[in-house]
Amino acid sequence: MGTSIIADKTYHFSQRIIKCSRFLKSQHKEYVISKQLLKSGTSIGANVIEGEYAQSNKDFLHKMDIALKEAAETEFWLKQIKESSLYGDHWDTLLSECIEINKILNSIVKTTRNNLNSKE
Repeated sequence: MGTSIIADKTYHFSQRIIKCSRFLKSQHKEYVISKQLLKSGTSIGANVIEGEYAQSNKDFLHKMDIALKEAAETEFWLKQIKESSLYGDHWDTLLSECIEINKILNSIVKTTRNNLNSKE
């Protein structure tokens, strides 16, 4: 796990994504969406951790931007699952968690970008 709240949140989120991906494959034989969800959902935390070890503020911003994009993609896939016959009540909390992560990352990106712009 990481050293920040967002690193911890995205780590635990990734663990839930892995379990949900397995569920989609085993229970619904859904391989395409489960793979897309797994790739984007676990990439969020990986980029956040990389950002924590960034070599500069610009590098940090770049990693957080990527994490934000991956979170947006994950939200897309979770909404697709919600709208399909694959949906169950347990997906609501995962989608809510993803939306919360999106908001946090968006705030981090905006703040970092503003700080970088004010230094230039």
